[in-house]
Amino acid sequence: MNYLDFYTNQSVLITGGLGFIGANLARRLVDLGARVTLVDSLIPDYGGNRFNIAGYEDRLHINIADVRDPYSMRALVQGQDVLFNLAGQVSHIDSMTDPFSDLEINARAQLSILEACRHENPEIKVVYAGTRQQYGKPDYLPLDEKHPQHPTDVNGVNKLAGEWYHIVYHNAYGLRATSLRLTNTYGPRQLMKHNRQGFIGWFVRLAVEGKELQLYGDGQQLRDLTHVDDVVDAFLRAGASDAVNGQVFNLGGSAPVSLLSLAQMLVEIAGQGSVRLVPWPEARKRIDIGDVYSSYARIQNVLGWQPTIDLRSGLAQTLAYYQQHHQHYWKDEH
Repeated sequence: MNYLDFYTNQSVLITGGLGFIGANLARRLVDLGARVTLVDSLIPDYGGNRFNIAGYEDRLHINIADVRDPYSMRALVQGQDVLFNLAGQVSHIDSMTDPFSDLEINARAQLSILEACRHENPEIKVVYAGTRQQYGKPDYLPLDEKHPQHPTDVNGVNKLAGEWYHIVYHNAYGLRATSLRLTNTYGPRQLMKHNRQGFIGWFVRLAVEGKELQLYGDGQQLRDLTHVDDVVDAFLRAGASDAVNGQVFNLGGSAPVSLLSLAQMLVEIAGQGSVRLVPWPEARKRIDIGDVYSSYARIQNVLGWQPTIDLRSGLAQTLAYYQQHHQHYWKDEH
């Protein structure tokens, strides 16, 4: 069976479902004929946004709940075929200023979710969103799944714990769980209200506003980026396959790009804005991880996944989306 056909009439639960990746995944699943339930806390700074499912409101079910509430999760996992577990606190900066909230959401809540699955629905398939951040400063490039994990911030430590809970529950209880380690995901429906959730969304916003994009040092740091549609495709493949159970997979971009080239491309596509190199602030220089990009060879080998959207066309589509809909993303909804 084709992995897309697998989702016809499947009951699918998405935690963090009103967020960036969750909402893009939800829309795709509804189009594929799945019965979709979204769980989201709509905590203002975390990216959940009702506009992300505009046009789909009547075709899926929304449950405003916090994954930290074990009683909600026990009820919600019942009767579900697949759980895409995307709820998380993704700001590395916030994790350092408020480490306990990060611990609660990215570690303790993950145990609650897995316990709910173990007791209420042991047959469920779970796909977790891990992060490249778990690796920390690279020992070698590209990063592969065998690379040591030495996170550089609280978020990386807690995401690592969240991922490993999933693997342990597979090994100990037979729960069909897998983790995809995401790199810099970009595209429509991303959080844009502040710059604490990664550079790419903020760069896009500055280009849409015709403002200056500032880069530290010489701007030659290399990164890889993955368009959200490619990320959604990877989740769909993983959710439909038992070959991935108990394993972790990197997602990656097709080729690394320097931050300077990326910023210049955004300004060029937007037809406005500018790029300026500025000296490294001491505090930032100490925690800079240099070049970093991932190998997607393992997931390509097991699931046939590879990025298909080239950076220029992906950025052009992303800019066009925010030029049209920025009023739903720049400020708080209330």
